[in-house]
Amino acid sequence: MAHLTPMRRQYLQLKSQYPEALLFFRLGDFYETFDEDAKIVAQVCDITLTSRPVAKGQRVPLAGVPYHAADSYIAKLITAGYKVAIAEQVGSEADQLRRAAMAGRGQEPVAGARITAEQGDLVPRQVIRVVTPGTIVEPTLLEEKRNNYLAALVSDGDRAGLAYIDITTGEFATTQFSEEEFWPEVEQELARFQPSEIIVPQEEREGRRDPFPFLSSSFHLTPFDPWRFELGNARRALLDHFQVATLDGFGCEGKPLAVRAAGAIIQYLAQTQPAALGHLRNLATYSVGEFMALDAATRRNLELSQTIRTGRTRGSLLWVLDDTVTAMGGRLLRRWINQPLLDLERLRQRQEAVSRFVEDTPTRLGVRQWLKGLGDLERLTGRVVQSIARPRDLVGIGRALSAIPKLGEALAGMSAQEGPIAELRARLDPCAEIAELLSQAIVDDPPATLASGGVIRPGFSAELDGVLAAAREAKQWVAQLEQQERRRTGIQSLKVGYNKVFGYYLEVSKANLNRVPSEYIRKQTLVGAERYFTPELKEKESLILNAEERQLEIESRIFHQVCAQVAAAAGRLLCTAGALAELDVYAALAEVALRNNYVRPELIEENEIEIIAGRHPVVELTQREEPFVPNDVRLSNDEGQIIVLTGPNMSGKSTLLRQVALIVLLAQIGSFVPADRATIGLVDRIFTRIGAQDEIAAGRSTFMVEMVETANILNHATPRSLLVIDEVGRGTSTYDGISIAWAVVEYIHNNPRVRAKTLFATHYHELTELSELLPRVRNYNVAVAEEGDRVVFLYKVVPGGADRSYGIHVAQLAGLPRPVIHRAEEILERLEAEARSPISPKRIAEARQLPLFTITDPALEELKKLDVESLTPLEAITKLYELQRQLE
Repeated sequence: MAHLTPMRRQYLQLKSQYPEALLFFRLGDFYETFDEDAKIVAQVCDITLTSRPVAKGQRVPLAGVPYHAADSYIAKLITAGYKVAIAEQVGSEADQLRRAAMAGRGQEPVAGARITAEQGDLVPRQVIRVVTPGTIVEPTLLEEKRNNYLAALVSDGDRAGLAYIDITTGEFATTQFSEEEFWPEVEQELARFQPSEIIVPQEEREGRRDPFPFLSSSFHLTPFDPWRFELGNARRALLDHFQVATLDGFGCEGKPLAVRAAGAIIQYLAQTQPAALGHLRNLATYSVGEFMALDAATRRNLELSQTIRTGRTRGSLLWVLDDTVTAMGGRLLRRWINQPLLDLERLRQRQEAVSRFVEDTPTRLGVRQWLKGLGDLERLTGRVVQSIARPRDLVGIGRALSAIPKLGEALAGMSAQEGPIAELRARLDPCAEIAELLSQAIVDDPPATLASGGVIRPGFSAELDGVLAAAREAKQWVAQLEQQERRRTGIQSLKVGYNKVFGYYLEVSKANLNRVPSEYIRKQTLVGAERYFTPELKEKESLILNAEERQLEIESRIFHQVCAQVAAAAGRLLCTAGALAELDVYAALAEVALRNNYVRPELIEENEIEIIAGRHPVVELTQREEPFVPNDVRLSNDEGQIIVLTGPNMSGKSTLLRQVALIVLLAQIGSFVPADRATIGLVDRIFTRIGAQDEIAAGRSTFMVEMVETANILNHATPRSLLVIDEVGRGTSTYDGISIAWAVVEYIHNNPRVRAKTLFATHYHELTELSELLPRVRNYNVAVAEEGDRVVFLYKVVPGGADRSYGIHVAQLAGLPRPVIHRAEEILERLEAEARSPISPKRIAEARQLPLFTITDPALEELKKLDVESLTPLEAITKLYELQRQLE
């Protein structure tokens, strides 16, 4: 270490404090990386790897990126799974701005150059923050209409605690899971808000047993010191941060796992992003029981925010609904879609707000026009609180606040009556003193950074105006000096100039040296001329150059004073931002409802769903070449609990299943729905089992995935749930598949713990016989019309079961070779000629090579073998149904 350069010693000291991160070390206008960090950065970011001397005869790998373009490189590194520690030059703000200004005058490296020589007075540096996936604040690295969450997860084996935060908006929430089987709920909650990073106790990640197996491949996990998750440390971190004596006010006192998770986040931010802590003003404790449960499979199958095929928003439910005009509204709508409500009163309040905008088009258009011009008040406020705001951020806040009074006037008529709109209008605080301060202090079109100067509006600071006035006078004197000296000396070729090294000068050619006045002082000798200065010119030069430094110093001081006043009003600003976001969502939902002909559904407590002329919200927009065929659906726990839906491939069964689920979900976020009429009894969960996919990495075949999803449904559904099940049992043999599908329907129908409203689509036509065995099963099919060899899909659901799948017709449409089609038709004809039901008692016996008896013998033999004492009431009823059917 003794022979290392001072800069190298400084670098190694900082690197030792953050060994797990790539250290971006600020040198002039570059962030440099060294050693192994440099190799990683060069490879990931595709930049040149060079080297740098750090001691006599010793060089180390070097890779650097320009500081003004660092965001794009950091984004690549974060995406690749790395952390980045930012080491900046520190000191007073004035010193930093002075260095930036002087760099342009040659007194330090010119902008764009890299420091190559060691300096005796080494610039102090320190790591100001560590960038991780969950702590990104740069606007260029964030999606405007999507939150970026950091989560913490901890478990004691019997319970789990989960907390999450978005440091750009200040949203901070925690919950505790105490149910017997809580991991599925934890997984569902993580699937809802999709954190970019999850911190977990380090010992639990590195131990022999992984307590979070479902997290390993799905999320970015960051091990954190286990003692940070201890209850005492976590609780103290929360109490100290919020400066309170108890956590009762946050609702988490008595929820130790929730406290442990939330406290760990506070401590993690203190290490990585301490400035963000100032933005955390509240902690919300919630229960997942307040919202509809949606597991990961259901979110994927319903394509709520992205499509299965492309992973993009286009083609998803969010794509249909998101007509918001602000980033705040876009984020709120995404949260609503992923967290449907179970509170009937809150839903009716949302419906009422949407209705107001539907009925009052002039107000809706006016409000949307005002909202369209607003910046992201939520994140802009966060940048101010975290002391990372730039001049244009303050302008954005000022413009948003200046629009609030006009927006309030636009809402005046609609908010005359009591209701949600009136409440939102009351929350619109224009923060008049802040708006006035910003309009007086900051110029309308400021430069991107303080280092450029010209941020503070003339007239706001007498001190700044005086410095600028003196500098202007000095510049005017210098501008007039050349003509004045030419007249005075008679040297017509005399020039007044300036360069970054020598400052201002008077240049006289060699031929005129005999006419140089005695008060000229020689400054520089050139080939054909001499350069001079005078005491008065030096004085003016000093005034001009010092004025630039003084301007930057004063503007910096004023800017930070203004930011402090804005930060003090952060609570009010965020309240206003929340109201703006809600107004944006309501107006957008109204716009979508009118454009797409949606209606307000009737929400009820009863276990019924009735949809008249329902439509799929996405399909009707993406397939406009032919009109969408609407369909009616009625489900009731007391009567038509289960619909067994049969019909050909490509006839629209899956579309119907999804559209019913989406209509129910839309109703439970407060939206209007695509139908002529809808009555929706609130459902606690929507489960879907649709499509076929494998999970090779997890060692699961397509059929295994299907069975796992089906098991999850049967183990967690309740009478208030909605089940959407498509093609259960198709991944195995016909006999096994029919048996599984049959048993699943029976279980849903007969088990009093389940008895959920169910849409069950299948190609097993034999399942239509269940309607004769189970009183709450109804058969429906998707109609087709046959015209000779041609099959026309009508996409209309009608009562009754289908007797054909038309699979060969679909195969022909898909382009299978004609010989294959002809051979398939021959085989089908032969099989149909047997005319025996594959699930008749005789056929089942043949398939399993069991002895055959007369029609009543199997029933009698089965009855004799029954262990009556071990049967549950449900199993006994089911068995009686089966025996009665056999005897008939």
